[in-house]
Amino acid sequence: MKKALEVGGVVASVVLIAFGVAAIVMGINGKDTVSTELDRQNIVGSPDMTPSSIAEEAKQAGLSSDIDLPSCDVAEKTVDDGETARCFASYMQIHALEATGGYTYSEMGRFEAKPNTPKSELADGGGTENEEFAAVDPESGEPAENGARNIWVTETALATALNASYMADRLSIFGVVIGIALLLTGIGFAVLVATGAVRDPHSMLKIGRRE
Repeated sequence: MKKALEVGGVVASVVLIAFGVAAIVMGINGKDTVSTELDRQNIVGSPDMTPSSIAEEAKQAGLSSDIDLPSCDVAEKTVDDGETARCFASYMQIHALEATGGYTYSEMGRFEAKPNTPKSELADGGGTENEEFAAVDPESGEPAENGARNIWVTETALATALNASYMADRLSIFGVVIGIALLLTGIGFAVLVATGAVRDPHSMLKIGRRE
């Protein structure tokens, strides 16, 4: 029984150390992949991407004071990691709100409204959902899309990608931390096996008493 426990301790320590090393390597590789892919996009923050500048812009645009403004600073900085990606995405949202008068995607109509469209047919953020009152695209002859509403389509797609990069970056760091924990646990098991604590649990007590 003692021999089985000793063998089990050795196996457990080897497995934990192996998993720990693998988790650390995968975490480091994941973080490097995020940084490399972001760097390839050549994303650089615009000069107004500072808390003070965006606050002034939001005020001039008449945005509600209830809107959470970014507190990070990515102005003139390259977006090459999860933190800067998330920061850039938060500024994109404010820019989209400024461009649409403070209205979100769901608050605007799908189509550009004709002049003199009844107020009852207009969405709060402009445009209309009723094709009867939609302006006609001269090229296609179909109802014209609401360009302001489409700003949110682009913003959401880009912001989602940037926030996904942030999540991947955080998960890679978490993987490294878990890997270190597994590695230390495996080393601890190995020390216990090497000192004979698994074979004879009372040996550790004896050692402690001697000290």
